[in-house]
Amino acid sequence: MKTHRQHFLLSAKARTLSLKTVFRMGEEAAYNLFCQMRWPETEGEAVCPRCGCVETYDIATRRRFKCVACYHQFSVTSGTIFASRKLSYTDLLAAIVIFVNGAKGVAALQLSRDLDCQYKTAFVLTHKLREAMAKEQAGAKLDGIVEIDGAYFGGYVKPENEKADRKDLRLKANRSGKRQCVVIMRERNGRSLPFIVRHEGDAVPLVRDHVGTLATIYADEGTGWDDLHAGWDTYRVNHSERFMDKGVCTNQAESYFSRLRRMEVGTHHHIAGKYLNAYAGEAAWREDHRRTDNGNQAAMVGFAAMASKQSRQWAGYWQRAA
Repeated sequence: MKTHRQHFLLSAKARTLSLKTVFRMGEEAAYNLFCQMRWPETEGEAVCPRCGCVETYDIATRRRFKCVACYHQFSVTSGTIFASRKLSYTDLLAAIVIFVNGAKGVAALQLSRDLDCQYKTAFVLTHKLREAMAKEQAGAKLDGIVEIDGAYFGGYVKPENEKADRKDLRLKANRSGKRQCVVIMRERNGRSLPFIVRHEGDAVPLVRDHVGTLATIYADEGTGWDDLHAGWDTYRVNHSERFMDKGVCTNQAESYFSRLRRMEVGTHHHIAGKYLNAYAGEAAWREDHRRTDNGNQAAMVGFAAMASKQSRQWAGYWQRAA
């Protein structure tokens, strides 16, 4: 009898951390967990962020520390992207779990309802998490077989009421000026690197920076990729005839675009152009860790957030926007 293999996301192995567990652990346990993520090398014992001294006084009533050497006072989130946070540690941990549990992203409006906080708080928090996740992709170099493709996101052209007045949006002249090209470079069984450019061909210099010269590149027949033949062993597939040609395909790049498209259309409904890079990076992170259980995903995001410096883009965002 033929048996069907269960999808990883449907298996028990994918579920190792739940919101029920987070809220049952309590504020003190959540606080200690953040200490472990901030100072893993000292097993959660505070280290002064100013002078590096490992000897501190514990001001337990305020959950703050005072350095023995320089007398600097700090908290577990001081100097991180969670600096000046207002949410409790339990809610902060719950926000991370809710965020990673969304296979196609989580809307800030949904997070604000789940945590009973302002939309502004949820919006900035999710962007801070995206900023921390992006650190993993910084400086990455791809090798082996690398699939490269581009697709357009953002912007919107409202269809005309009369069929005769409607325009073919596939033509460049009829596209919204706000639409931008997301180019994905995806290593087989490896990392994904997204970039935002005006046109596909504009990404060729980025390929030179992030793809090794010994790599093999798979791309479609778009004219923007013609220059790739000058530097790499490049194979092309004509998608107007077939999706795969003698093993050459861009299916993993298309899988990435499918996730990002569903994030844009189904979850967020609209992505402003200046934030497209953040959402593209989030989709790449989710693709790269799609086979990782949600407990480890939450730990990865938590450790990345606590290791990141205070965000210059998102700290005081709404005050500047007012």
